[in-house]
Amino acid sequence: MAESVYKVIELVGTSTESWEQAASAAVNLAAQSLRDLRVAEVKELDVTIGDDGRIATYRTKLNVSFKYEGGV
Repeated sequence: MAESVYKVIELVGTSTESWEQAASAAVNLAAQSLRDLRVAEVKELDVTIGDDGRIATYRTKLNVSFKYEGGV
């Protein structure tokens, strides 16, 4: 069995619509520059509140792993 190494990075996605869209935005953008994305784990959900007292932005903090291809 071949051994593999994965790197884990933390990302924060934002959306004015939902936490799901915030997570999707983070993963989609990461996929444009990283290869072999494997797992995204939601670590934290929060919102920013606007001056009007309403939710302005949904934020999703993710740990994303991808296959590491450099030297260990």
